[in-house]
Amino acid sequence: MFERLANDVREILGFAMEEARYRGDNRLGTDHLLLGALREPGPAGTMGVTVEVARAAARKLDRAALASVGIDAEGVKPDTMPRPGKHLPFSSGARSVLERMHRYATAEKARKITTAHLLLSLLDREEHDPAAALLNELAVDRTEVRRRILAG
Repeated sequence: MFERLANDVREILGFAMEEARYRGDNRLGTDHLLLGALREPGPAGTMGVTVEVARAAARKLDRAALASVGIDAEGVKPDTMPRPGKHLPFSSGARSVLERMHRYATAEKARKITTAHLLLSLLDREEHDPAAALLNELAVDRTEVRRRILAG
């Protein structure tokens, strides 16, 4: 499947890896894929969200999750140094996004898996998924974004 990835999708996967490392996560998740995509002007414009706004929303969600288990993270500054290392493993949700991207491309009989396939796959994520939570926090109108992507 990876050999079918368009160059921009490969770049987004690299950005997603950087986002995961920067956030100190041990796995690359769907939220990282979304943040990686938003580093590109096309997806950011299609979704109407900048990566900076999305990162702030992700931090807010992280603080809320910690608060729900009794940890007060207010005033705690994140580590500003990205963690070096090998490629992080994909979460099961991220693997599911990759599989769905492949299915979208196959259904279109496309030779390459494109950013559009990635975005559609992220829009498909359901309620308890990190990317879905981030899209909800950002108030992204998934139906409208899907319409823009499919319109071309």
